[in-house]
Amino acid sequence: MTETAAPQGLLHAILLDGSGGCLRLPWQDVGNWQAEQGYLWLHFHFEETETRDWLEHESGLNDIAVAALITDETRPRTLNRGDNLLLALRGVNLSPGDDPEDMVSLRLWTDGQRLISTRRRQLVSTQDVIEELEAGNGPRNAAELLVTWIDRVVLRMNDTIEQLEDEVLALEERVLGGETSGLRVQIAQLRKKTISLRRYLAPQREAMNRLASENLSWLDEINRLRLRETNDRQMRYIEDVDEIRDRAALAQEELFTRVSEQMNERSYIFTVVATIFLPLGFFTGLMGINVAGMPGVENSSAFWIVVAVCLGLTAALALVFRCKRWL
Repeated sequence: MTETAAPQGLLHAILLDGSGGCLRLPWQDVGNWQAEQGYLWLHFHFEETETRDWLEHESGLNDIAVAALITDETRPRTLNRGDNLLLALRGVNLSPGDDPEDMVSLRLWTDGQRLISTRRRQLVSTQDVIEELEAGNGPRNAAELLVTWIDRVVLRMNDTIEQLEDEVLALEERVLGGETSGLRVQIAQLRKKTISLRRYLAPQREAMNRLASENLSWLDEINRLRLRETNDRQMRYIEDVDEIRDRAALAQEELFTRVSEQMNERSYIFTVVATIFLPLGFFTGLMGINVAGMPGVENSSAFWIVVAVCLGLTAALALVFRCKRWL
C-alpha cells in the first residue's frame, strides 16, 4: 500500500459538513485531516489485512480500541475512557437469503471529532445514514451521527418483529384449527429465532443505558434524550420478542396436548374394539375345536345359531359400554 492508496477494506471516508451533508474524502486527504475541518467518519471491512495494519499502526488508537474493532465475535457493550468511546452493537440481518435473527455486528470508536467503525457483513442501517447525509438532512456532528446510527439500527428491527408476530399468529390459528402436521418443527424454529434475537437485544439494552449515562463532553443532553427514546423502543421490541416466545411455547404445549388427545382417542377406540372382540374370539375359538362331542356337528342350523350368539354377545357388550358411558 502506497502512502496515498486507501487500505483495502476501506468502505468510505466521509467528512460531515456540519449542516446535515457530507463530503467523501480521498484517502490522501484523510491523513491530513484536522478537527477544524469537520467531523470525520471512517468505515472499514475489518477482515482485510491492510485495514488491520492501518488500525494497528496508523490509526492512533490504543491496543484495546484496535482489538475491539477487529475482533471476530462481539457482544453489545459500551466502554469509555475520558471522551473516547468504544461501542459494539448488533442489528438484524436484512441481506437477501439470510436469517434476520443472524444479527450483524457493528463496532465503532469515537472521540467526538473522529468516528472509526468496522463491520464484517453489510448493515442496512449504515446505508440509511449515508443516504441521509448525501441528501443533506443527515447528522451534523459525531454525537448526532452516533445517535442517528443507533436509532436506525433499532428502527430496522421493527419489520422483523412484526414478521415474527405474524408467524406466531398463523401458527396459533393452525393449532386451534386442529392442524398438527408439520407444526412441531415450525414452532421450534420460531422459538429458536426469538431466542437468538433476545440473546443480543438484552445486553444491547444495557449497553445503550450505560451509553446514555456516560460522562462524555461531546454528547449533549438532547442526544442523550434521543438515546433514551431509542432504547425505550428497543425495550418494547424485547418485550414483543418475549411475548412471541411465550406464545410460541403455549402453542407448542397446545399442539402436544392435541396430539396426545388424538393418540388417546385412537387408543381408546382400539381398546373398545379389542374388548368387544375378545369374548367373541374366545367363543369362536372354542366352537372351532375339532374333537368328538362338539354340539351341533350334525345340526344343519348350528352355524346360524353360532352367528346369532355372536351378534347377541356383541349387542350385550355394546349395551354395557353404553350404560357405563364408555361409548
